[in-house]
Amino acid sequence: MGLTALVVAAGRSVDTHRDDALIADPYAERFVDAAAPPTPLPTRPVPPKDDSEDELWQMMSGYMGVRTRFFDQFFDAAGDAGVRQAVILAAGLDARAQRLAWADGTTLFEVDQPAVLTFKDDVLEHDPARCDRRAVAVDLRDDWTGALDDAGFDPSAPTAWLAEGLLPYLPADAQDALLDAVEERSAPGSRIAVEDFTNLGDQLADPAFRRVAAGLGVDMTALIHTDDREDPADRLAGHGWRVRRDHATAVAEGWGRAFDPLTARLNGQSSFVTAER
Repeated sequence: MGLTALVVAAGRSVDTHRDDALIADPYAERFVDAAAPPTPLPTRPVPPKDDSEDELWQMMSGYMGVRTRFFDQFFDAAGDAGVRQAVILAAGLDARAQRLAWADGTTLFEVDQPAVLTFKDDVLEHDPARCDRRAVAVDLRDDWTGALDDAGFDPSAPTAWLAEGLLPYLPADAQDALLDAVEERSAPGSRIAVEDFTNLGDQLADPAFRRVAAGLGVDMTALIHTDDREDPADRLAGHGWRVRRDHATAVAEGWGRAFDPLTARLNGQSSFVTAER
């Protein structure tokens, strides 16, 4: 899981250095450099090799910037609406605490495994957060809600929740439990954003996806769950949330970016679900 967080950071770095960058994340490249992964990860744009499909380049340079910018704007909108409490579930090497212009008085809780947060804190030791950032070092399979409460979370205050790239790593019952816990702690005025993957089985079977995973030394079939589950948008709507679904490809096109064929058939079919209570 730590390696997947590093791959995402590399993707954000690649987008940051594109001529048509959608985000500016100066911290992402530092994470990759500090980790020194055994399999080198690109952090700058490199054109694909002639007459070949450079899968890792394509997936990272196209999709990560789109998804990151979308969820950046989700937090910006929540702040504009008066929400002053935010939670990032499985925060990984996300540096939004340092990157975004948070509204005055915002408290941001970053929930992830202790080793990931310790590494992150070491790299960002001299980079102050632009909000009241609180690291919640706990595995989501353990009592993360108790750890969140212990860190000062206020269930009576409206909260902006983010589950970015998380749900595929949870079996169906764990996804339900996570969403139940979020709902129980979401006061009126709360918001949630979820990255929803609709074709995980197809992705895992795709030869290009398998080559990327093999090159990284990761057995994605052991990490990702493809069991039947309730659509998160339908679940939230059924529990009284006002839901909107934005398809990743359409979001990218709205910002003038067209996905390459590989990204279009894999991550390009994902959607970003946002909901308000």
